[in-house]
Amino acid sequence: MSPRTTGGLGLVRSSNAGKPTWALVGTGALAHARTDHIHTTDLEATTVDKQLLSSGVEDVMEAVDRYSTKLATTPGGADWLHVQYVPVRRLVAEIVRKLLALNSWAPFASAPGPLTLAPYEGLVGLRSSSSREYLAYTVTWSGVAYVLGAAAPHNPTRSAQLRNRARTSTANTEPSPLPSDLGRQDVLALSWTSRHAATLTPVLAELARGGQRSLLLDLATDAAERCSAGPARGIELRAAPSDLFTVSGTAEGLHRPDDEHVVQAGGHGIQLARLVRLLSVLLETSGGCTQPSWRTVVRAESWLDDILSTTRPHTVLLSNDTSPLGVLAAHAAERHGANSVHVQHGAWTAESVAWPALHSRDIIVMGERDLALGRGWARHPEAEVHVLGQPRFDVLAGLSRRAQRRYLEKLLAPGGRRAPTRIAVWACQPFNPGHLNSHADLLLDGLAEADGDWGLVIAPHPAQDADAFTPLVKRDGGPPVAVVDPRVGARGCLAGADAIASAYSTCGIEAALLGIPVLEIGPPGERTLGLAGHGLATRCEATGDIAEALSGVRGGPAPIPRAALDAVCRWRGDSAARVARLITDRATSGPRADDSTHHHPGAAASPKDEGASAR
Repeated sequence: MSPRTTGGLGLVRSSNAGKPTWALVGTGALAHARTDHIHTTDLEATTVDKQLLSSGVEDVMEAVDRYSTKLATTPGGADWLHVQYVPVRRLVAEIVRKLLALNSWAPFASAPGPLTLAPYEGLVGLRSSSSREYLAYTVTWSGVAYVLGAAAPHNPTRSAQLRNRARTSTANTEPSPLPSDLGRQDVLALSWTSRHAATLTPVLAELARGGQRSLLLDLATDAAERCSAGPARGIELRAAPSDLFTVSGTAEGLHRPDDEHVVQAGGHGIQLARLVRLLSVLLETSGGCTQPSWRTVVRAESWLDDILSTTRPHTVLLSNDTSPLGVLAAHAAERHGANSVHVQHGAWTAESVAWPALHSRDIIVMGERDLALGRGWARHPEAEVHVLGQPRFDVLAGLSRRAQRRYLEKLLAPGGRRAPTRIAVWACQPFNPGHLNSHADLLLDGLAEADGDWGLVIAPHPAQDADAFTPLVKRDGGPPVAVVDPRVGARGCLAGADAIASAYSTCGIEAALLGIPVLEIGPPGERTLGLAGHGLATRCEATGDIAEALSGVRGGPAPIPRAALDAVCRWRGDSAARVARLITDRATSGPRADDSTHHHPGAAASPKDEGASAR
């Protein structure tokens, strides 16, 4: 597996009227270059200062906001950048990262100058990713030269890879009609990943037990992410129209002519009109539910408006209100007078989100440590944050360790062969192939050095392509390796493991709640869940760390102090019931100023079992 690339190009120093310039050329020309030169893949492998990157991205996003927010808005008044902020910010981060890498190369830093792009190279392309559906957009090096002002008379906006993606029809401009049998509902819930569904359905079931009717909209465009359970009594399950996410087309308002507006990033002047033109590629490419095109967003808003007008729920329930569909739904709820409730579905850290913003009125978080983040990220003027645990974890108490152990042993020793005496489960994230391979090398080398007879079971992320792990399973030598059936996932087997390894999968929290040793893996500086800081995991940055941690594993679950667990997740087995109670209380009485479970920002979180809330 190789580091991410944007093509076989190199950067070579030249001059123009005695002033340094830097030209992008084919790598074949590098062998004959007699001036300073570097392959672009080497630049992309450069480590950049995270604080400089964060501040640079923030500066550029603020400038884009001021310059272009009202260039495109939905009929409901949601501007393009507000809805599409997450994918846009990720692309902007790719540009700023490249500029900082360029500055860190000594020859350029000592003689900075304009970049000349490579003719005919697309300006926006795709990075490799192990995700099945998510498109990891990037701006190519020619795209970087373009936003800095280079002439590009022959360069298409999109790379060949993007242009060759299947073109979707734009003939149908109206969303499919609503089902005629939709009636009044108390709660409207939206899901487009399996984590959303697993988080929200326990809450809907509790609401149903209390006589509340719910409509669950399954917006997943990946078959593996759809709601697997059929509709239960009091819960109606409906899928999005099949044509809702298939519309692409030009975002006319974002195609601006060049002008004088520039934003500085890392000492470079980025032309805003050109940047917005490249960002429009994100809005013009249909990327499914995670990255809907702008025309899909407009249609989805109309569709949601019709559903809300028909069903008239008192609550819109979400498990993500930061990505495009969630932002859209939170806005729609506000317009229709429904309360919006967001239930945290995964662990948060200060660096864990592309955009630290939550738009719902009520925000349900897992643990005490999430209170400060929830308060800081809340955007609703009357937002309240409540510590009520994780509904998805309510079922942990009923897991069968013995059955899950048998499953792991059969994976590692098919046909009745002898299974290893110790088994580690690796709960993965959909990293790019190079990143994924570095984690695999770290973990497998550590397993090989650890005392005892260890095997490894890989549990791909629900959005991850399991084929990414085929080379690991076929490796010669080392500990035995197997891959979990996607329908089982890490949650379906972690109770049978002797140890769980992950960078920042929420499964690490589940394992900690069950007393299973957790290894937070990755090189120094890499983001983790931060469980080690609470005494719930061991931070493993090198092979020796992993070998030492595994060698110290003893059989049976380890007792964990309740306070440490509560900081990460308030687990009592009744989170779904508590969330349902909050929803119905809000619907019947609204905010209550004298409720002792609410406190103002800055107040200490309540340690009581009832959960804590913060306004």
